[in-house]
Amino acid sequence: MTDQTATGPGLTLYAYWRTSATYRVRVALALKGLTAQERLIDIDAGEHLRPEFLAINPQGALPALVVHGHPPLTQSVAILEFLDELYPQPALLPDDPFGRARVRSLAATMASDTHPLIVPRVRKYLKEAAGFDDAAWRAWQTAWFTRGLTDIEARLRDDPATGTFCHGGTPTMADICLASVEAVARVFKIKVDGIPTVDRIVAACNALDAFSNADPMVQTGAPRA
Repeated sequence: MTDQTATGPGLTLYAYWRTSATYRVRVALALKGLTAQERLIDIDAGEHLRPEFLAINPQGALPALVVHGHPPLTQSVAILEFLDELYPQPALLPDDPFGRARVRSLAATMASDTHPLIVPRVRKYLKEAAGFDDAAWRAWQTAWFTRGLTDIEARLRDDPATGTFCHGGTPTMADICLASVEAVARVFKIKVDGIPTVDRIVAACNALDAFSNADPMVQTGAPRA
């Protein structure tokens, strides 16, 4: 567990370079103009299962956000909603109820239906209990990245609410969750074809510093070529 120096309003983010969920919180903090001190938890070394981190998050999952003087916050989407309530501008959710429901639904397609299927604990179980080798695991990853991204492409493609971003002309929680899955797909060198709307929106996201600076490959601990 190592510290990455940063400044912020009493915020500490327990993080790892490649996690999709940590990426989401990094983007949201940046969009809100906030920074946090990062404490890096090496998942590959099992640091997320050590007692000192389990005292922060008994689930042993990243990220966890600690606001000075308060209990840790866990689950990335809940953290995004918390940040949006505490720091309302720029908003991560639209003003109208139907728009908010749409954005939450798109976000859930990525954060709840797609991302959980490709996390390390699933890989560990499939390799240990289901006999998956590396080729079978990659086929599994590719199948679920493809399913999630093609599903959201179908949702976005012909919907008049889709704009430069998933919902209109500014990034929302839906864009953060979409870009987080695409970013991790790139880490694993998985390219999904036939998703032009997703590709366009992700490119618009990555043109913003909040997204490009959260890219897993530029984080402390990421492998260097």
